[in-house]
Amino acid sequence: MKILVINCGSSSIKYQLIDSDKKKTLCKGLVERIGAVTSIIKQEFKGEKAVKKSMAIDNHAVALKVIMELLLEADNGYLHSLDEIEAVGHRVVHGGETFKDSVLIDEDVEEAIEHAFDIAPLHNPPNLQGIRAAKKHLPNVPHVAVFDTAFHHSIPQHAYLYGIPNRLYRRYKIRKYGFHGTSHYYVSRQYYKLSGKPKEGSKIITCHLGNGGSITAIKDGDSYDTSMGFTPLEGLVMGTRSGDIDPSILFYLIEKEELSLANVHALLNKHSGLLGLSGYAADMRDLLEEAEDGDRRCKEAIDVFCYRAKKYIGSYIAALNGVDAIIFTGGIGENAPKIREQILSEMEGLGVKVDSIRNYNLPDDQKIHSEDSNTEVYVIPTNEELVIAIDAAKIAIASKQTPWA
Repeated sequence: MKILVINCGSSSIKYQLIDSDKKKTLCKGLVERIGAVTSIIKQEFKGEKAVKKSMAIDNHAVALKVIMELLLEADNGYLHSLDEIEAVGHRVVHGGETFKDSVLIDEDVEEAIEHAFDIAPLHNPPNLQGIRAAKKHLPNVPHVAVFDTAFHHSIPQHAYLYGIPNRLYRRYKIRKYGFHGTSHYYVSRQYYKLSGKPKEGSKIITCHLGNGGSITAIKDGDSYDTSMGFTPLEGLVMGTRSGDIDPSILFYLIEKEELSLANVHALLNKHSGLLGLSGYAADMRDLLEEAEDGDRRCKEAIDVFCYRAKKYIGSYIAALNGVDAIIFTGGIGENAPKIREQILSEMEGLGVKVDSIRNYNLPDDQKIHSEDSNTEVYVIPTNEELVIAIDAAKIAIASKQTPWA
């Protein structure tokens, strides 16, 4: 089946056309700066050709129209007709407590996604805009929502509750939800395939490290705990997000700097993390380059990033009562051997040893642990879009079947 996978941000749409049977990406693209004076659309065709265009794109509905036209374009497109698209899979960041699995989108699902606007104000509104725009352009195919939070619904209550009055959980559903669920799910399943080990009895830790980052403890194949919480702000130091912070700091800053709530929100989400610590950049590649040239603040930012990740890994080894494998994925996790090495340095006491040669020259088996390490360490590229496509295909097929089939 040809599945169109859509990931809508506030001013962007990432998309891929995927053959779910062959598990192959046919083409992929990105629309940026939606609503700006000039928007940019890029599409890679069969991994060979790249198309880039500039034009005015006012909103997500117009962006989806442009995407459809580009997919059909004679020279650069991949489809002869939109009828070839058999389902659309939509990434939705927050499913709250309502959605524990991917679902066929109907009016009730759209309403539930809208009800989660309060707890995901940056992500769910554009996700829903994309759903409604795509349904206008492709009204006769199944549309499926795949939630970042779904994989983490197995987290036990003692791990997802916060130490606040329980009435606030009951009233507002304030609890840990976790994110990057499709990525943690995908790389954990790839690990089971690569290692030949069963899910049952397994204890693994997956590290999705990128501009946004999270670490998840997985027990028997299910999420047991994860570093992100009620929102994606909790947990690791990220590109521009602070991660864990003493809440009293916020009251102190509000008093000293006379900050509004909007200022505090922007400070923690957009001006902190690697960017705030370094005063230079949010991109780990830039920080590594500057640190190599002797920039002290860039080195400090890297040290804080790695230490926070190490602490989470150590705490999850304790929570799981041991660990079979640690897996790195995401832009940083897959491409920054120096960061992997620093995170796992001096963990021999916990049975973790990295082979430096393997780490810097990633072998075909994707293992980077040394022969005498008690814990396996893998680098596994993530593929969240494939997870979305496969889920969309399954649900689309089921939606077309009758009880008498």
